[in-house]
Amino acid sequence: MGCSKSQLLVVLLLSLAWLAPTWGEDKEAQVEEGVVEEEEEEVVSDELLEEEGVLVLHQHNFERALREHRLLLVEFYAPWCGHCQALAPEFTRAAGILTNDSAGLRLAKVDAMEEMDLSAEFGVTGYPVLKLFRDGNRTHPIDFTGQRDAEGIVRWMRRKAGPSTELLQDEASAQELIASQDVVVVGFFKDLQSKAAQGFYEVASDAVDVTFGVSNRTELFQKYSVTPDTVCLFKKFDEKRADFPLDTELGLNKEALSRFIVLHSLELVMEFTSQNSPKIFGSKILNHLLLFINKTLEPHLEILGSFRAAAPPFRGQVLFVLIDVNGEGAQVLQYFGLKSHEAPTMRFINVETNKKYRMATDEFTTQAVGSFAQAVLDGKVQPHLMSEEVPEDWDKHPVKVLVGKNFEQVAYDETKNVFVKFYAPWCTHCKEMAPVWEELGEKYKDHENIIIAKLDATANEIVNLTIRGYPTLHYFPAGPDRKIIEYKSARDLETFSKFLENGGMLPAEDTQPVLPESPEEPKDTNGTRPADAPESRDEL
Repeated sequence: MGCSKSQLLVVLLLSLAWLAPTWGEDKEAQVEEGVVEEEEEEVVSDELLEEEGVLVLHQHNFERALREHRLLLVEFYAPWCGHCQALAPEFTRAAGILTNDSAGLRLAKVDAMEEMDLSAEFGVTGYPVLKLFRDGNRTHPIDFTGQRDAEGIVRWMRRKAGPSTELLQDEASAQELIASQDVVVVGFFKDLQSKAAQGFYEVASDAVDVTFGVSNRTELFQKYSVTPDTVCLFKKFDEKRADFPLDTELGLNKEALSRFIVLHSLELVMEFTSQNSPKIFGSKILNHLLLFINKTLEPHLEILGSFRAAAPPFRGQVLFVLIDVNGEGAQVLQYFGLKSHEAPTMRFINVETNKKYRMATDEFTTQAVGSFAQAVLDGKVQPHLMSEEVPEDWDKHPVKVLVGKNFEQVAYDETKNVFVKFYAPWCTHCKEMAPVWEELGEKYKDHENIIIAKLDATANEIVNLTIRGYPTLHYFPAGPDRKIIEYKSARDLETFSKFLENGGMLPAEDTQPVLPESPEEPKDTNGTRPADAPESRDEL
């Protein structure tokens, strides 16, 4: 039989009583002998240790790492962060590849949860954050802008280490470079040391996925019919070439040139594939017009011609995207509440607001496509809101089931206080919280004016209410004001109950957010969360 708690407590107290005199005598003896010494501070080594080729840094060896490595890419991570966990094998693989380089390129990592001083010094609030330190410069690190896979990291680091452009001395070298890639950017400058040329090199250093050349040769100016101080983008699709002449008075605008390169490196119509997905979502074009077709059907392919012809006037404003419902694009259908048999059809989406728009007719002429896109931009088309059908038993359980079609009448019922969980079926945080939400529903199932409900936000959309993470909890208090209160505190039955009993507020001592992790983001149209979106406790 085990000891009771009271018995253990007595034993512990007796032990302390027995040891106390000994401690006192030892201390007094040491004082008398003058041998009491202050504890020595622990000396932490600045030794640089590695894990699978990645340097492990902390406050005491960080400076040494900067001194010993000319180019050092440091990842600040949090052990609990899902994005960090996904990046880890890619980061390790990149470190292995770069180990064999002679340019002295190294990768390192910092546990931002343990090394809070380093995190604060470099302004780290989201995870993972990658920063490049060059030549020991601790005060001006460079933010990583490449793709977050092994190949992208290696490509970015090598571009930062070596010359960003290839010097073109003659027609043969120019033709060889231009023919080598789908997209090649060449700067034609009178003076390769000019301020404009220097700006061009800086842009090239950042655009690691594009090949750059530069020349000051008169014969090449004539060959390509350019005036000095012009940047040309050569491509193997669409109009084949786009020119960016420099302003004679203002010189080269690096931001404008970078934007020009991004826009003209994209095809007028981008097919959605795993390979093109980073380009589509990295284009920073917020408006996308999607054409859903089955590429195995000839009539559908004929529509593509009209779609492509409508695209040029909208370059930079609207990205035209082709979705093959019989290929990789099939995974996009659910995001828009579509079935493959509904193709051909068209949808317009603003990826920032997540508002979707549906074409009123299925006429796919060039004029009709262009008119639809322009009407959305002009605010003349109302958003198309997805909704499932109302389940027959939606109100028969403790947790009521809401969809787009019954949300208004339930959530904004002036006689009820409605607490709604907006969730995604794939969200791990939502699944973990589900039992507690059911308990909450059971507790208040007979309450006269409190309703506990849930809504699948991936299949149902609500006007003027954008859900940016899962789960999101909103409280709709009774009354005519149509107020919405977002709940951001602990996800347990006790705290939920306090919130409800207090009319949609928490007592002061319970208002501090204590969620263990950030909400999961909504999925992109490729069915996964953005690979480069940092997880941050600030999102709470």
